[in-house]
Amino acid sequence: MPERTESESRKLLRRLRDTLATPGDGQDRLDRITHLIADSMGSEVCSIYLFRDPETLELCATQGLKKEAVHQTRMKLGEGLVGRVARSGLPINSANAPGEKGFRYMPETGEELYSSFLGVPIQRVGEKLGVLVVQSKTAREFSEDEIYALEVVAMVLAEMTELGVFNGDVDGMRALHKQSVMIRGGTGQEGAAEGRVWLHEPRVVVTNPVADDPLTEIDRIREAVGKLRVSVDDLLSAESLDKDQKAVLEAYRMFAHSRGWLRRMEDDIARGLSAEAAVEKEQSATRARLEQVPDAYLRERLHDLDDLSNRLLRILTGQGQDTGAEMPDNPVLVARNIGPAELLEYGRKLKGVVLEEGSVGSHAAIVARALAIPLVIHADRITNEALNGDQILVDGDQGIVHLRPEETVARAFRDKIAMQAAAQQRYSSLRGLPALSKCGTVTSLMMNAGLMADLPSLDGSGAEGVGLFRTELQFLVRNKMPQRAELAALYARVMDAAQGKRVAFRTLDIGSDKVLPYMKPQDEPNPAMGWRAIRVGLDKPGVLRMQLQALIRAAKGRPLTVMFPFITELSEFQTARAQVISELHRERSLGHTVPERVEVGAMLETPSLAYAPRAFFELTDFVSIGGNDLKQFFFAADRENERVRRRYDTLNVSFLHFLSHIIARCAETGTPLSFCGEDAGRPIEALAFAALGLRALSMRPASVGPVKALLRRVDLTEARAVIDRAIADGAESVRPALMEWLSNQPE
Repeated sequence: MPERTESESRKLLRRLRDTLATPGDGQDRLDRITHLIADSMGSEVCSIYLFRDPETLELCATQGLKKEAVHQTRMKLGEGLVGRVARSGLPINSANAPGEKGFRYMPETGEELYSSFLGVPIQRVGEKLGVLVVQSKTAREFSEDEIYALEVVAMVLAEMTELGVFNGDVDGMRALHKQSVMIRGGTGQEGAAEGRVWLHEPRVVVTNPVADDPLTEIDRIREAVGKLRVSVDDLLSAESLDKDQKAVLEAYRMFAHSRGWLRRMEDDIARGLSAEAAVEKEQSATRARLEQVPDAYLRERLHDLDDLSNRLLRILTGQGQDTGAEMPDNPVLVARNIGPAELLEYGRKLKGVVLEEGSVGSHAAIVARALAIPLVIHADRITNEALNGDQILVDGDQGIVHLRPEETVARAFRDKIAMQAAAQQRYSSLRGLPALSKCGTVTSLMMNAGLMADLPSLDGSGAEGVGLFRTELQFLVRNKMPQRAELAALYARVMDAAQGKRVAFRTLDIGSDKVLPYMKPQDEPNPAMGWRAIRVGLDKPGVLRMQLQALIRAAKGRPLTVMFPFITELSEFQTARAQVISELHRERSLGHTVPERVEVGAMLETPSLAYAPRAFFELTDFVSIGGNDLKQFFFAADRENERVRRRYDTLNVSFLHFLSHIIARCAETGTPLSFCGEDAGRPIEALAFAALGLRALSMRPASVGPVKALLRRVDLTEARAVIDRAIADGAESVRPALMEWLSNQPE
């Protein structure tokens, strides 16, 4: 077959564009496309397979195979050569297709055993839509130019699918961004919300994939790349950058100034693509290559590539950050990821947040909890699926997102929200009442906070105080270290808003998944067990001293409660406590008013502290069990790992035995003890903790009502007996026994 020239490639693209522009339904267009490609490529067969669902490909059009097989032949992702192309996102070119590993013969198509096979993915920036295949009887490998021609056609098909050219007419296979989608992710923050999608970074839609004038398009791409390079250079010239930030931007700059990147895009344009389509084709091709690389660092560079490509597309199309779209009245933020400062800018106007990435301990999750808005993380492909204005249901309890839901799903979801609202109304009547159980036991219920915006919930929730105030948020949302005066003013406002109720300020808990943007990131294989929390505070005493000074000054003579995170042994607490005493002496010597009373406590988040010498329990003013971390270390289950973080039950007998040990240690010395974490806000877990003897629980504000309601209608002595019987009977978890007992308790 003669080598295909660039002008012939452009001719093929123009014919394709004309074919797509001809009136007809989606199936008719696909049929004409397969005929056009087979004719142009000189092949006996051309077939288009599209995803019917994320795991299934369906033959949607063909030239050369039996027409009866269309919409009947299906295969799983990874099955056969077509399935392999779909899974890898890379072409397969074979002169002996039947001899290839995984070859699948499909007799229902009436196909002969074609020797030559060329399959290329139909994809758009990592979004896999299907596979385009040509086959020939002659045993030969297709040339590089033929592969390129087919890839370009596949690229245009992807863009046309994005624009809805095959809109829902292909035998029930509805167009992308039109169908209902359910995405399973993870729970970042509980709660349920209905709203409309608001994309943090709206996708750029390419409406002109085929170029009429390559020279004009090449001028456009060169001018746009020039502007991109200037903008990156401007970022690098900022005086506020430290050497680490500059190192990151230098790598970014290297991408932008890559001659190979520009040359490949110019080659794409020369063969018929528009400047925008060339950017996306190069982005998709590089993505497919990098996703196969085992090196995690190189795979991370996908973010740099995507960001640069998206910036370049915005320059080319004029679709900048301000797209002219108006935020809906009930926005649900959808993003790949987002920083805490950006999320705070949106504030409480958001109904919910859905992220492709993120983690339960990420900055975004912390802010979402502070704002009391549902958050779903690890929602795979949500930024590809969603468009601004799409109806969306966010189920933070289950970690599920419904995009463009069917009406039956939406009605059921609204019923759930209505039931939750009615329950909250009932709980509000308990707001001023204590969590007094039928046996006469009172459990103190407190709330967790991290922002000034949380404090109004103190009265509204019925919490008795703030059992945990996370001080790291004020550090995370800034680009530089906050000043002591700023912190003192903030802490003073927090105490003012608490109106005399106790606020336990946790000192800076950074490290692990909470890395300050102005601190050098630590390359640690297991950061959750690395240089974090009090370890950073003791190694960087200047920061700890500054924060303690701010807290002392903020108190203005009022009682002050400070607790140190991630204490693992007596000596750490002794050193940290001595720092508080030193700062009190210093402030007094400077003539400043010091608190009338200071409580200094520790968070028990590692099993080691439960076995500390008695001297620790005698020295500390109180102990707060940090349940989230303690559970992950007790069960050796990383709470950032979706595969294992829900694997182990909090009401597992072994964990309850361990909690009983901690309760007994504190009881020996009369040390006040509380439990702080997600589990404290789950009514069944809270009941078990209270029955074991924990008399103080700290949770998110919305959980105070449900927990109080349950504790007020039960006898903790009876609940303890249920737990003891389950343990005696050899149960692995006491949850089933408690649930059965509760079902027989009067409302």
